[in-house]
Amino acid sequence: MKILKRLAYMQGVIMKLFFLVLARDKKCVEEKIRELSKLNVPYLIVCGERINHPNIKYRAPKGKYDAINFGANLVPDVDVVALNDVDTKIRNFDAALHRFQSEKAGLLFVKVRVRTGPQQFFYILMDALRRRTPLIASGELMLIKHDVLWEVLPLKPCKTEDNYILFKVLEFRHKVVFCEECYVETERTKSDRKEEIYKRKTVTGLYQALSYAKPPLYIRLFFIFLPVVSPLLLVLGRKGYYWMRGILLGFLDYICGDRSGFWQCTYME
Repeated sequence: MKILKRLAYMQGVIMKLFFLVLARDKKCVEEKIRELSKLNVPYLIVCGERINHPNIKYRAPKGKYDAINFGANLVPDVDVVALNDVDTKIRNFDAALHRFQSEKAGLLFVKVRVRTGPQQFFYILMDALRRRTPLIASGELMLIKHDVLWEVLPLKPCKTEDNYILFKVLEFRHKVVFCEECYVETERTKSDRKEEIYKRKTVTGLYQALSYAKPPLYIRLFFIFLPVVSPLLLVLGRKGYYWMRGILLGFLDYICGDRSGFWQCTYME
């Protein structure tokens, strides 16, 4: 395969790559199949709706953590697993492969680009931090060594399985790389009110992930103080107000016992 040959050239040995794609429903599945066919990579799609296709396996939606646990058992004997959301378009994938190999990473996640909505500004802020340290992951496209993935599995119920994986990889002292040369395009929230719902879900998931893992102290301290300093976001006006509400409500959900790994995508309605 074209991609596998390129991996072999960089490493000096054949490195096998496999895509595990996660889909809540059949929306975007056809587009993803066309994209992966152009990349010429082997893949499996775990989908929450039944579709008659040899590379698609049905799994009732219970959360992405569960889809990864299920799909990982169906991944063949490979060296690198690419975890990918179905509703993304991958750009400049070769750059991710190059960074993953040249930096001998255990885990690599890529930049996310959204064309509209409040998350445009969010990613500007977050990427500025992630250039310095892998504080928070983006699970839209992640490359992970197969043996490292199995160190992390099975995932417990968690609303942000990407950060759960990140924190466990850091706990086991594997190298993590944030790659901006490769990126994915996707759609996210369109209004500040919907962004509050999204932040509430992700913040709950972050604290769930922290309860399952022991990342470096600076990461734990950052999230310990996050609710305390979140009112500073009010300087951003309306946007900051809803971000603050999402952070505080997500933290309260976790404190009140939310340990579920499933959620409804009402923030995209």
